[in-house]
Order: sequence, then C-alpha cells, then structure tokens
Amino acid sequence: MTKPKPSQTLSWQDRSETQTAGWQSESGQPPPKNVVIVDDTTTADAAYWRACAGTAVLYQGDFQNAKQLLQAITRRVDRQAVKPVLTLLEAFHQLRSRQIGRANIVNKVLIELVDGKCPLNRAPDLQQAVEHALGETALPRLVLSLREALGMIGADEWRKKGVYISALKANIHADYGVYSPNRGEYLDLIHQASFQQASADSPNVAWDVGTGTGVIAAILVARGVSHVTAIDISPRALQCAARNFQRLNMQDNTSLAEKNLFPEGKADLIVCNPPWVPAKANTPIDQAIYDPKSRMLKSFLNGVGSRLNENGQAWLVISNLAEHIGLRGANDLLNWIQQSGLKVEEKLDTSPVHAKAMDQSDPLYEARSKEVTSLYQLIAA
Repeated sequence: MTKPKPSQTLSWQDRSETQTAGWQSESGQPPPKNVVIVDDTTTADAAYWRACAGTAVLYQGDFQNAKQLLQAITRRVDRQAVKPVLTLLEAFHQLRSRQIGRANIVNKVLIELVDGKCPLNRAPDLQQAVEHALGETALPRLVLSLREALGMIGADEWRKKGVYISALKANIHADYGVYSPNRGEYLDLIHQASFQQASADSPNVAWDVGTGTGVIAAILVARGVSHVTAIDISPRALQCAARNFQRLNMQDNTSLAEKNLFPEGKADLIVCNPPWVPAKANTPIDQAIYDPKSRMLKSFLNGVGSRLNENGQAWLVISNLAEHIGLRGANDLLNWIQQSGLKVEEKLDTSPVHAKAMDQSDPLYEARSKEVTSLYQLIAA
C-alpha cells in the first residue's frame, strides 16, 4: 500500500531543544498544541489529568510501562458516571459521546517511531504493522498515539490470520482500516438468496457497492457470477479487496472501481451492504458502520434502478437496529424504496449471533436483542 506521507508536523520541547516529527492520526485529528515528555516515573493520575486538559504526553521509557499507563488512563475514563436515560435513543447518543470522549483522552498518549521502529525499551517490532497500515511514509520520525499503534499491531495479526468465511470455504483478510467481516449472518444471506432472473443462469455482470474486503464480491463469484466489479471510495479497501481476490484466484472474474457509488454502465445484479446506523462517523473505519442522515442508503436507492439491466435486481443488506434505537422511523426504509421507483420482490431475514446481541450489560441490549438483518431483493416497480 502507498499513502502520502503526513503533511502535518508535531513539535515539542525536550531538554530545552525543539524537536519536530511527522504527525499521524487515523481520525484526522490535528497535532496537539501542547506536548510534554513523560516516562516510567509518571503516575497515571498525572498523565490522565494532563490528557483531560488537552495536553498530550509523549512517552519515553519502557514500552510495556507505556501500555500499562494507557490502560490505567482508560480505566479512569471508563469510571466516569453514566447518566440515567429514559430512551434507547438517549442511551445511543450518550454511548457515542462517551466513546468519542474516551478516544480523545486516551489518544493523548503518544509514542515516536524512528525509521519505522519504536525506540522504547521492550518495544515489539512495529515496522511491518506500520508499513501495512500506512505504507512507506519515508519519514525518519513519526509520532502517533500509542492506542493507534497498538491497533496497527492487532490489525496486522488479524490480517495475517484472516476470518474464515463458510460460504467461500476460505479466509478473507482485512487490512488496517478496512472493516472485517466478523458478522457472518449477512454473508449467509448473500450466499442463500436466489437469483431472480428470467433464466436459471447466474447474472453475467454484478456490482458490489462499498466492497470493503471484497467478501461479498467473492461470494458472488463463487456462486457463478461471471464478473463482479468491486466498488469503493477508499483506495485502502480496494487494495485489500484486490489481494483477497488474488488469494482466492478470482482476479480474472473481478475488477475494481474507485467510485462513491456507481461506475459507468449497467449490471444484472447490484449489491450493497451500506453502513447500518444513521449517525456521524468519526474515523475511516466508522464509515463502515455509521451513515450520517442515511445519505449513502438514500443515494443507493435513488440511483440503483437506472443502473440495472432489463430483469436486473438490486440486493440491499441492512439491519433494523436503527429502527429499534429510534434513529430511523419504522416505515422510512420501505417508503424510500417506494419513492425510488423500486419494490421488494423478496426479503430474507436472519438474527445476529455476535456477542453484543447477547450482552445484557450493553446499553443498547434491548435494541440489539431484537435486531434483524435483512436482504431486500429489489426490482423496478
């Protein structure tokens, strides 16, 4: 992967000398204006209160101690009182506010990389994980949050391991910043849905809008679709999908398109698994979950009909979690489908099996326990 080197820089004082390094933030946060050096003698309380006041702490010392400091700060953030709420909508907004506030504080713990390596004592080899996440930045010095660096390490391990997809009888590998297909129930719907065509043959041309890892496109190829165009606005996602297609020996049956929604031409089948929750996205990975004001969903519905060949079909895969929370009206989706000149030919439903759906301590458990994921097979009205 290639990615332009960070254009922003961070400066701080160390022993009365000004130090400067490139600044990396996955969420696009600007470099902090105030930075102080901390080490193994710094207490968690001192670092926590500095972070709460907006001052970032650049760690110099032992890497494992830095991790312990980060964990201690995180515990202090999580101990903040939860206000009583009356509705699931209030619970959702409070949860998102706490998540964002938590990230703002814990991301104030910084580390420096020199030539892609972390100079702290007992630091793991970060170079491969960082290069897979950011590409070769060509910067001799780079500062980023410790939390983000740990995320890169974890993502690199999952990238190498992959996620087993039963419909493919193979693993799909997610790069850093690309949403991993851990929730298999919606993929089962893609695998099970029948192709509603005049002939019994599989569609010749299909599009996977918002492809991510390329997992839906791969399932369609495995089901016999002659050619699938994997579409995404993110170059990082498209590179990830291309690697997965190559691993699965599907490169001759797939192509890539860097588009917001639709490429040129028409297709027999157009599939979209949009972000399910109409709320603000704060990081690139959030964009796989949150769709502000349902913009992508509405744009897909409004435009997909004119991109279908005769007897073509659109498959929309979406959960009703937003309806249970109160973020979307109970009839909004069906109304938008109808207003777009489409109708539902068939609808397949499944229940989630992920851990949060069973966790009664989750603030949104009442909504998650009732969630249904559906595949809407849409045709022209």
